[in-house]
Amino acid sequence: MRRLSGDEAAGIRAAAPRRRDFLAASALAVLSPRLKAASARPNILFAISDDQSFAHTGASGDPVVRTPAFDRVASEGVRFSHAFCSSPSCTPSRGAILTGQECYRLEEGVNLWSSLPARFETFPDLLEAAGYHVGYTRKGWGPGSLDASGRTRNPAGPRFGDFRSFHDAGPSGAPFCFWFGSNDPHRRYEKGSGRASGLRPEGVPVPEFLPDATEIRSDILDYYFEIERFDRQLGEILAFLEERSQLDNTIVIVTSDNGMPFPRAKADLYDYGSRVPLAVRWPDRIPGGRVTSDFVSLVDLAPTILEAAQLEPPSDMTGVSLLSLLESDGQGRIEPGRDQVILARERHTPWRAGRVGYPMRGIRTHWHFYIRNLEPDRWPAGDPPIFGEVDPSPTKDYMRDRKDTPGVKRYFEAAFSKRPGEELYDLSTDPGQMRNVAGRDSYAAIKQSLASRLDDHLMATLDPRALGRPPTWEADPHYGRLRLEDRR
Repeated sequence: MRRLSGDEAAGIRAAAPRRRDFLAASALAVLSPRLKAASARPNILFAISDDQSFAHTGASGDPVVRTPAFDRVASEGVRFSHAFCSSPSCTPSRGAILTGQECYRLEEGVNLWSSLPARFETFPDLLEAAGYHVGYTRKGWGPGSLDASGRTRNPAGPRFGDFRSFHDAGPSGAPFCFWFGSNDPHRRYEKGSGRASGLRPEGVPVPEFLPDATEIRSDILDYYFEIERFDRQLGEILAFLEERSQLDNTIVIVTSDNGMPFPRAKADLYDYGSRVPLAVRWPDRIPGGRVTSDFVSLVDLAPTILEAAQLEPPSDMTGVSLLSLLESDGQGRIEPGRDQVILARERHTPWRAGRVGYPMRGIRTHWHFYIRNLEPDRWPAGDPPIFGEVDPSPTKDYMRDRKDTPGVKRYFEAAFSKRPGEELYDLSTDPGQMRNVAGRDSYAAIKQSLASRLDDHLMATLDPRALGRPPTWEADPHYGRLRLEDRR
């Protein structure tokens, strides 16, 4: 892609159609009169798990994991079956959620263990300035350095020990916004905890990109155990609000920052890395019991929250409010313009020669998934033999130890081997995204169309790579500790 001149880039900034502009008119047109006339501003409970894929809730059909709190929010509100994070890595995903901007617009904030420059406004700060009582517990934005960001506190707000202490500290009559940031189901897990809790391995639906083995089923059960713990704690907060007659005027948003910490999931753009659970409940305003398959990004949550609080989202937010979807009576596909989502990744961990990342961009539609690997000569999972981009786990050990074994080899290669510059998946025949058809002549037109749509979005949202401006991201500091024993 050629480098743009300064005048060309300025023209794109001013005139190119953006996802926000494309959808804003239809969103405003269907906002209900009752929302516009509302005088009481809602409370906001934002609950985010840490590394949970879209498929792993009872409401989405998983037969083993038990998530009654999420299922309640989904059944009494709206469940989004095609919700995606901006980047399948904790720090950039959370930065994108808080700012309502694509992760690659956040400068060094696009990397894991980075910083989020203070000039980027976050929705908790904007709500606080408008009179909201704000705070968070456990994992807010991060991991990264607040000092390097020029911030005096976490972008999610002031820290509290738990929701009750936050609630009791609020000024009388002030609406609140609370970020419940669980550390579950992030690794490491207590081995055998899933079985010990009563979960049985026989019914576990093993994803198509993993070998079906006893060790892996057990590892998934341990992951389920931590999802259930997050769900129980969410249920306790819901019960607390219900006892105080505050639940119905509280927007409850439940999601995750990225997918499950398994090979070819977390830190990859594929569905189990970037597609996340999302349910929203607000009975004072939105009809419940609905599922929408419209494509939404977690960058849409900040403008949604601000608009529900009767605040104007800042113009630099690339996300588009979901209020029109939430207030609709429809099911399935509701807004035709929400027919794609854009995904990105830069440096997850620097476990490569030169401490560089693995930059990727992708576009996901209902029927196809196109991925562009910008540095295909690099190892996507980190340099061998450590493959440090993938969290240590029994599943990782199982696959590495058997990498040449028939029946395992193809899974190992899909997760750990080098990849071509372009990938294309036909989701009608390959929902697990295991057969790359980018090189087939019969898919050439589809690939070109998706590549053009991806380029249009990246240019319109000023991705430095698309604009021909070499980013400095790979030279930016990594503020975490890199210990060999953590990545073996």
